[in-house]
Amino acid sequence: MTVTRRELIVSSATVAGMAALEQMGLVRLAAAQTAVAQDPAVWAKMTPEELMAPQHSPDWPPAPPADTGPVAKPATAAAKALYAKIGAAEWEELIHRLRQLNVDMATNGFRPVKGIEGTYLTGYPNNEFYDWDLYFENIYLSYYGVWPWCFSNLKEFLNRQQPDGYISRSLINRRDRQHFKPFLAQLVVLGARQDGNDFAWLKGNYYDRLTKYLVKWFSYDGDGNGLPTWNSADAAGTDNQWSRAGALASFEVEGVDLASYLVRELRAMAVIATELGLKADAAGFTKHADELGKTMNATFWDEKEGMYFDRNEKTGERVYVKSATSFGVLFAGVATPERAKRMVREHLMNPAEFWLKYPVASYAKTEPDYYQGAHYDRGTHKECNWRGPTWAPTNYMIFQGLRRYGYKAEAQELAARCFEMALEKNTALHEYYNAETGVGLGKDRFWGFTSLYYGMLLESVMGYDASSLERPVRPIMTSELGIKFPAVPKA
Repeated sequence: MTVTRRELIVSSATVAGMAALEQMGLVRLAAAQTAVAQDPAVWAKMTPEELMAPQHSPDWPPAPPADTGPVAKPATAAAKALYAKIGAAEWEELIHRLRQLNVDMATNGFRPVKGIEGTYLTGYPNNEFYDWDLYFENIYLSYYGVWPWCFSNLKEFLNRQQPDGYISRSLINRRDRQHFKPFLAQLVVLGARQDGNDFAWLKGNYYDRLTKYLVKWFSYDGDGNGLPTWNSADAAGTDNQWSRAGALASFEVEGVDLASYLVRELRAMAVIATELGLKADAAGFTKHADELGKTMNATFWDEKEGMYFDRNEKTGERVYVKSATSFGVLFAGVATPERAKRMVREHLMNPAEFWLKYPVASYAKTEPDYYQGAHYDRGTHKECNWRGPTWAPTNYMIFQGLRRYGYKAEAQELAARCFEMALEKNTALHEYYNAETGVGLGKDRFWGFTSLYYGMLLESVMGYDASSLERPVRPIMTSELGIKFPAVPKA
């Protein structure tokens, strides 16, 4: 029987007792035993000392004390609807988890950067700051009306822009020729919607920088067909999907995901331009988004397979690898209803491909290089695996895409399975998860984008979309669940 962190706390009566148990290695040993069940050949090489050693890196700060305070019954209609879906025990656990997560994030997620005034948001224990991570982390913060970090990191990235428009996708250790993924304009809209719809600060400098960064993206288009290429799988954020998005600095794959993000980014720029009174610019961004969508439909869609596939710019051939990234067309609203239906019914909801016990698998189970878990070397984490495990960024976009195409029941089922995986199968959030077993992988006690697994089901029962470019952004965790975010350093 699996013993949860809360059950251990109750049995040991005090937080100090829990700390003693952890020092004894009991919690880590249980996790190691779970890992042995997944990959006996690898974990059998570990010594008893390694099995008992901390799973996380030594630069992790201490975990906050476990929250054991009283939990109120649901008071609002949305809270009651959520309560009815998850039950009393999960409701109580969710409130405790959210409180602890927020303390952890407020304490450890806002970091200084040497030589720069202010604090910056990161979802990682190491002092690094990434591109699309920032967008999804701020969606979670929007659940509490915390918006300044939509702008602090963003401005610092923009301030470091090169003359040709290039912006490195990481802030501290620069990635060679890996341009910031297309989420900056969406991040601006997310923040401004919460800040009194204030877009005026963008006039001039930052608006020009955003425009240049988008122009730079479309310069990665060697054949001039309007579809830019990824630097590599690493630059795409899908670290080891080499068979789909190419090796480092290859610049050969026109990504369905990249084009989808750019469609949304162009529409976000149209929103910004409209708010600034730049009607001609707004019309231009909208036209470009529409044209890009048409090009995607003409280039990426395979009628026989009923799916969108990336294209190798150098060979002109489609890359026939089934990746969860292809469902980005739903998030961007690019797929026709008929094509969306085929993708959802034939592939997404197919238990032989993506719809595993804890969907969505990052690679279809039918892919020859599909695998779950992660490769380790005597217990040391060596990779971020995107060839099968489930990841929050793609899951969140697919969740919203399903809802936009009218697949509300399917979206809610996805949200429910993610919720079960995060809350019931694991004692803390992880960077990513085994899609077959739900076991957490990668960095543990993760306060980054995986935090969205605690909010997707609430968004679903409310009919709310935090990623919308048109609708207001609301602090749903505070207004519906009564949870407030702790005080944090000034951005």
